[in-house]
Amino acid sequence: MALNEEDPKLTQLELAYSDFKTLLETSAKMEESLGKIDKKFDLIDETLSTASRRVIPLQSLAMATKALDTRINRAVTPALSLIESFKLSESLQDKLIELSSNLSAETTPRKRLKTLLNYVDCVDQFNASINSISREGEPVIQKLQEVVEFLSRTKATDEYRTRRLRETLVTLKALYETEVDVMKFEGLLDEALLKLQDEYESLLLILRHQNIGELQVDKEAEIVASDLGTELEVEVLQRISETLAANDCLDICIDNLCQGKMTSPYQKYKLTIHPDRSNQEKEVRYRRAAKALMRLNPEYLRTYKPEEIDDMEWENLETAITLWIQHLTLAVKTVLVSERKLCNQVLGNIFEGVVWPECFVKIADKIMAVFFRFGEGVARSSKEPHKLFKLLDMYDCLEKLKPEFSYTFEGEAGADIFTRFRELAKLLVHASTKVFWEFGLQIEGNSDAFPPPQDGSVPKLVRYAINYLKYLATDTYRAPMAMVLRTEQIWKVGILSKLETDEDLLKDAITNVMDALQRNIETNRSSYNDKMITYIFAMNTYWYIYTRTKNTELGKLLGEQYIKKKYKIVAEESAYMYQKQTWVPLVRLLDNNDLKRQGKEGLGLGSLLVRAKMEAFLKGFDEISQRHRGSYRFPDLDLRVQIKESTMKLVVPVYTEFLNTYSAMLRGKLYVSPEAIQGLLGQIFDGADVTLKRRDSKGWIGGGNSVSVEGDIKDFLRSRSNASNV
Repeated sequence: MALNEEDPKLTQLELAYSDFKTLLETSAKMEESLGKIDKKFDLIDETLSTASRRVIPLQSLAMATKALDTRINRAVTPALSLIESFKLSESLQDKLIELSSNLSAETTPRKRLKTLLNYVDCVDQFNASINSISREGEPVIQKLQEVVEFLSRTKATDEYRTRRLRETLVTLKALYETEVDVMKFEGLLDEALLKLQDEYESLLLILRHQNIGELQVDKEAEIVASDLGTELEVEVLQRISETLAANDCLDICIDNLCQGKMTSPYQKYKLTIHPDRSNQEKEVRYRRAAKALMRLNPEYLRTYKPEEIDDMEWENLETAITLWIQHLTLAVKTVLVSERKLCNQVLGNIFEGVVWPECFVKIADKIMAVFFRFGEGVARSSKEPHKLFKLLDMYDCLEKLKPEFSYTFEGEAGADIFTRFRELAKLLVHASTKVFWEFGLQIEGNSDAFPPPQDGSVPKLVRYAINYLKYLATDTYRAPMAMVLRTEQIWKVGILSKLETDEDLLKDAITNVMDALQRNIETNRSSYNDKMITYIFAMNTYWYIYTRTKNTELGKLLGEQYIKKKYKIVAEESAYMYQKQTWVPLVRLLDNNDLKRQGKEGLGLGSLLVRAKMEAFLKGFDEISQRHRGSYRFPDLDLRVQIKESTMKLVVPVYTEFLNTYSAMLRGKLYVSPEAIQGLLGQIFDGADVTLKRRDSKGWIGGGNSVSVEGDIKDFLRSRSNASNV
């Protein structure tokens, strides 16, 4: 039983032994096979070593051949390219000749411009070809020469190939040395550049400004700059500018546009001027811009120098300043803006845009210099009062043009022109303020030079001054004058100090002149010997100032209370004193208090006293009327009517009452009726001749109530204080 249990294990061991034996036999066979393979590898290695020793000389020869081929190709390939460049330049020369012929024959403007564009393209290609030949020629010839010398020295190739390479070298070297400089400086390229310069100048001459004279005539037309040239014309000019600049002809290009040689910021580019053209180029655009402005016929700029302005008639100078303002506005907003845009379009892509601003400034410099010279001459001329408004017009013009000026002449190139612009504005501020302040001083000091009117009327100086200040206070001049005063104040006290408002500045300035005018009036008033005429003079003058000032911009600026207190009340007080000194004493001659006392003593004595009073009254009335007719005037209609009515209210009722009361004592005597007295008073104030005509008392129709002598004197003007301005 135990033997049976161990049988499977023995079987397994036997199988394992059999498998292990088989494995050992297989390993032995494999070892024998690997030995045979090792012998074969040794044989192959020996064979390869032998082959390698035989191939090495051939490999060295192949590498040498390849190196020689590469060396020759490195010299020959560029040489072939150089030859192709010469062929290309020759074909481009033929094309240039053909395009030049077509350009000369073309008459249609647009087609001619397109042909000109093609011509410019061909010139650029030809120039690029020449530059390529010039840049690559020497290195190519040098390499080819080295190869020829190497082959000749080493005999690395056959004699035939060496000879051909040598011939190629000689040909290329001769061609390069003789043709390149000719093509670049004396050949067809030079002729093409000259032709482009001529075309460039011709195109610039074609570009004209609009007729700005029409804008001057049409006041309501908006002033807008027009484009100079079509897009195609501008493109052609731009391309020609770039081509000329690329060929060191930028100075000629700029001379065509403006005048003068180049200065910084583009001197650093070391550009040269073509010797045959530098003296022939004209300042085309400057002449075009100047010609556009000459259409405005600015004779004042051409005829009068600044130092001659003081000798000009005022009417001529006033007209010249008006034209100066119009022409300067048109020049800046139309002509110069158009020229600036053209310069930017044509030269903007050259040298990072540093060329065109100064080119434009050269065009504008002479034009602006003429305008500045005239403006400076006006500002430096004599400081006469009537020039103030034109000076303010000029200053206001500059202020309105300041945004356009800042834009047009921005940057370093336009700094000098913009500086002169600001200096002119400063001169006008100084001139305007000096004229205004001297006007006040002249008013105050004028009393000695010109005596007051002998008839008590309003002096011409007062009329002139009030109209002057009224005009200054209008909307047209209020803002410019305030701005001028503010600028002067900033110069004096600094911008950081506390500044008054524009209205207060102008109000204070005008008030100073009004005070000076009042002092002048009072000085003239005190110069009269006749006390009565002093009141008439003050009444006429102050009433004139009040009526001409109220309900105007000047009156609103000064204030209603101010003009009432300073002028209306003074005029009323003077009117009261006039009545008191002139007519009240006359009326008091008819006072009957003494007659009442005499009536108690005797009728005969009273009758004599009544007649004496009447005679004295009529005599006094005649004297007053003669003085009014010969010496006194009331030029203001409204004032004259009020004085006449007040005088009638004062005189006629008292005279009527006197006649009614004492008519019995006056029987048989001649006297003047109340109606005649009233008519005579009307004639006195209306300026007619007055003659007293007496008639018999039987023809007198009396009547009327007694009135107070001084009852309504102070209020004689108050009832008409709101009369309209005459």
